[in-house]
Amino acid sequence: MAFFISGIRRLAIQGPSKFFVCNQCLRQAPRRPPPKILSVIRPRGYASASPAAPPLGSVAKQSTAPRAPEAVKQAFPQTTSKGVAYWLLGSAASVFGIVVFGGLTRLTESGLSITEWRPVTGSLPPMSQADWESEFEKYRASPEFKLLNPHMTIDEFKKIYFMEWTHRLWGRFIGLSFILPSLYFIARRRVTPKMAVNLVGISALIGFQGFIGWWMVKSGLKDDLFAPGSHPRVSQYRLTAHLATAFVCYSWMLLSGLAVLRTHRMLADPKAALSAIQATRSPALAAFRLCAAGLAALVFVTAMSGGLVAGLDAGLIYNEFPKMGLGLTPPKSELWDGFYSRKEDGSDLWWRNMLENPSTVQMDHRILAVTTFCSILALFAYSRTGRVAAVLPPSAKKSAAGLVHLVSLQVALGISTLIYLVPVPLAAAHQAGSLAVLTGALVLAHRLHVPRPTVRMVEHRLKQLQKEMR
Repeated sequence: MAFFISGIRRLAIQGPSKFFVCNQCLRQAPRRPPPKILSVIRPRGYASASPAAPPLGSVAKQSTAPRAPEAVKQAFPQTTSKGVAYWLLGSAASVFGIVVFGGLTRLTESGLSITEWRPVTGSLPPMSQADWESEFEKYRASPEFKLLNPHMTIDEFKKIYFMEWTHRLWGRFIGLSFILPSLYFIARRRVTPKMAVNLVGISALIGFQGFIGWWMVKSGLKDDLFAPGSHPRVSQYRLTAHLATAFVCYSWMLLSGLAVLRTHRMLADPKAALSAIQATRSPALAAFRLCAAGLAALVFVTAMSGGLVAGLDAGLIYNEFPKMGLGLTPPKSELWDGFYSRKEDGSDLWWRNMLENPSTVQMDHRILAVTTFCSILALFAYSRTGRVAAVLPPSAKKSAAGLVHLVSLQVALGISTLIYLVPVPLAAAHQAGSLAVLTGALVLAHRLHVPRPTVRMVEHRLKQLQKEMR
């Protein structure tokens, strides 16, 4: 009761000031926010009391519309960053170097000096005399030491050990310097979805390459993997697989980097880019484009046949050119020797001689090398005649001419390596030349083919520029 009386007294005192106010005071008084009941009534169709309130439809759209800035941040870009392209080309150059250095490791017979595969702990060389003694003792148990180097001292062992250790350390560096930046570029959305897939694929290939390398070395550490009494060496099949994986990795990096740079160059001048694309799509270049792609495949196969030659030391026989002994080819009985057949019916005679007989393997490599040389000369002549010469882009003409120079140098290196009984400098230069010729063939094929997504991107860019000019 007392609470009720006090409330009436408060209302009597404050009432006149709340209900009896002049108009001037009402205009000067600050506006209070509308009561909560209005926020419930307005969505049902009632007009807002405030003229500054936004329309109901716009409020509903704002509440249901997605957050565009965050969606854009999470999406992949349409073009890969130029920095990624330069990094890819730098990685390809590093792979080129390790291929040449791997050839030196094989030529100096250093590849079997490390008899264990320790991807992490093997990053450091032996740090004490006891460690060196332990590593040397492991090498002394290998077939190579027993059959080839029984009088090797520990100082001589250190030289070949450091060759193989540097080769493996370089491989680890390539893996880390590629895989870690790949994860960063993908996470930071610096690459397109297609390039992200390429980076993941190359990273997986690098890891597989390390496994293939140890699988190859392991074949030279067991007596049962090569014929009794023969020269200790790794399997020519595993050596060729190791070389092929390196070539594929290099080619993948090279073409990916070149594709990114070409896309940026075309987007900078889309009008000139479209005219160049139309020139490459001329019907007169259809056959030439196929020949360029086939030539790149032929160069790769020729290089792999060279891997078989290296694995069998087939370059140490028939050290003359163009003859092999008394004729252009060895006798038929030597080329198809039944010694290499492992089946009683001789069904594996032909392919085992082609892959395991040093005489046949060297002859196959000669045939493929001469075929590659003649094919490049023929493609160069084709690029300078008829309708092809009229529509072929200048960049493709330069690539065809450069490819002739590369293959000519490679043929000279190959013949010199054979005649001088495979000296280490010439043999290493010859292996580098094979990768250089493949580079020239890939660049030529790359300049004649523009993917459709790139074409659509250039067309869209040209339309945007035309709208801006209007």
